[in-house]
Amino acid sequence: MNEDLLRVRQASRCLTTVTQESINAVLTALAERTMQRQAELLAANARDLERMPDGDPRHDRLMLTPSRLADIAADLRHVATLPSPLGRVLSETTRPNGLRMQRVSVPFGVVGIIFEARPNVCFDCFALCLKAGSACVLKGGSDAECTCRAIVGLIAGVLRDHHLPETLVHLLTTHADTDRLLTAEGLVDVVIPRGSRRLIDHVRHYARVPYIETGAGVVHCYVDSDADLRKAIDIVVNAKTRRVSVCNALDCLIMHRDRLGDLPVLCRPLFDKGVFVEADEEAYAVLQPLAPALTGQACADSFGTEYLALRMAVKVVGSMDEALEHIARYGSGHSESIVTESEAAASRFLREVDAACVYHNAPTSFTDGAQFGLGAEIGISTQKLHARGPMALEALTTYKWLIRGNGQVRP
Repeated sequence: MNEDLLRVRQASRCLTTVTQESINAVLTALAERTMQRQAELLAANARDLERMPDGDPRHDRLMLTPSRLADIAADLRHVATLPSPLGRVLSETTRPNGLRMQRVSVPFGVVGIIFEARPNVCFDCFALCLKAGSACVLKGGSDAECTCRAIVGLIAGVLRDHHLPETLVHLLTTHADTDRLLTAEGLVDVVIPRGSRRLIDHVRHYARVPYIETGAGVVHCYVDSDADLRKAIDIVVNAKTRRVSVCNALDCLIMHRDRLGDLPVLCRPLFDKGVFVEADEEAYAVLQPLAPALTGQACADSFGTEYLALRMAVKVVGSMDEALEHIARYGSGHSESIVTESEAAASRFLREVDAACVYHNAPTSFTDGAQFGLGAEIGISTQKLHARGPMALEALTTYKWLIRGNGQVRP
């Protein structure tokens, strides 16, 4: 495997001489070929879907459709239109001794991506890494192996057609490859895991190369005493049910006690969509008569769980302080939202909640690189160093210092 990674490292160096026009041409050609070869991609995806157990919450993430492939192709074309993140002068100064110093954005070099049943990640990460001047090593889950092989084969063919090394993208397939990637010092510059808390914990424990935590989201929405009920219904339903298997989906509704009487109205459309609610004692008393088959009593594991399914928790609080304390205890630093017409309450929530994305009167479903105007994303960073929130082109660069002198020496 080290020999494979060495070839990826060598291929990445060629990108320093490749023009942005050439990179954009590759991405545009990949978009076109994705649509031309969608039958082949969907057939490979069908083989993976056949192996996944019925009812597995990862099914939606794994599944490709003609519509999703069209969206992927559109994202590839969009990335091709974005300005290059490379070579930007981030700061410059001239020192008293005449040395001229610039801090300039540059590629990482080789980026490793570890993901689970999300074959679209192959497209997103390749496009963003290439645009940002880096090669990528993809380690997908075994559940998506057939699909990932088909996608990477497609990418490699486009690279060959444009006289670029096909080793600018490399696919790893075995479980043992994960730990080899995490310990590939000197060959891989950064690893980005996208997936469950279990995956991220594994990376944190084993990695000897730098990594950026992304993915795991335990997401809350706090409906304040001054909330507009119509807004609250729309926001909560969209955050929970738009796509239940994604990391920005709602996991816990926090309801102010003064609005407890509105809880049945708020939850009715959730029940209509088949959402099962794990409710604390107060919420259970008002929801169980409304939907006895879809209401259960919350247990110790109900809060702090990323459900990724038609399931969520409900917590009743008596104050903003209690809501903030609950989020601080159980949140993952991903996305949090408040619904309120009080500017004072909104300002306090936005200021005090410690998360990558904090919303007022909007659903957490907007936590997405495209929705932020960043193009396709490589993940949602939940840490505080280097990048935070949706990571796109800018987050895939580092910088170096360029110092120009005229014979100065240090005294």
